[in-house]
Amino acid sequence: METFRRAVIDVGTNSIKLLVADVRGHDVQPVLEESRQTRLGKGFYATHRLQPESIAHTAAAVWEFAEIARERNSHSIRIIATSAARDAVNPTDLTNAIEHASGLKTEIISGAREAEWAFQGVTTDAELATHPLLLLDVGGGSTEFILGHGAKKHFAHSFPLGTVRLMEKFPHGDPPMRGEFTTCRDWLKNFLHHEVRPQLEPALKNEAGEIQLVGTGGTTSILARIEKKLDRFDREKIERTVLSFEQVVAQRKNLWKLPLAERKEIPGLPKLRADVILTGVLIYEAVMEEFSFKELHVSTRGLRFAAVMD
Repeated sequence: METFRRAVIDVGTNSIKLLVADVRGHDVQPVLEESRQTRLGKGFYATHRLQPESIAHTAAAVWEFAEIARERNSHSIRIIATSAARDAVNPTDLTNAIEHASGLKTEIISGAREAEWAFQGVTTDAELATHPLLLLDVGGGSTEFILGHGAKKHFAHSFPLGTVRLMEKFPHGDPPMRGEFTTCRDWLKNFLHHEVRPQLEPALKNEAGEIQLVGTGGTTSILARIEKKLDRFDREKIERTVLSFEQVVAQRKNLWKLPLAERKEIPGLPKLRADVILTGVLIYEAVMEEFSFKELHVSTRGLRFAAVMD
């Protein structure tokens, strides 16, 4: 089977990510991975209108990544956009800006496709494909919950819950006040209990065997980096990290008590993610508590791995 070098640029609510990989069937070997925070969802949720400045920053980042992909001799370059783009009242402002900057068209994918690809990408890890999984893909604007085993998915749904969305819904001081944390946590617990549980619980009860909670996306990679004090993204050291519920709670307590300037100095926490990490870690803690998971398994695979194979 022939090997092709392909690139995927993932336009998310918080950041733009590039994956250049050598693909041979279902075998994906990353060659290069990059990330730029452009905060496409900044100021978005009040009007659901993408802002001109965020669009411009995003288009510029896509152009930069497209040039890098070409320099790395990518056979193809695919651009996909997720939550903020699909929820926007002006998505063509974004897609036109990206096409003007890079000469490439953008696919705005549905929440169902995002969930499907996240699961498909994570289960390219042969070890994870052998266990029943509840996969959580926490993004800036949405969170995908996918339950399955191997190639079979028994539940998949994208919920309007994300790090940027939650941060804009519940703004906080610097450092956050106790009451601000409590308000955000209580809303999140209520959302999981009344919106997520009724849909997910029947599928959980029907799943045979012990279910592993697996997290993919920026938040879990950062939590693993903080735990291991990694100053840069290192796939081999991050992949398959297991965080206990107690470790997640300890990280949340530490992060929420610090002002932004001090969070930026934490080893393993990228400075530009020091704001949204608060809501990211809180989402994982709340899910683990609501569904009684004692461990969180970290995967560095996901959406882009599937998109580059498709």
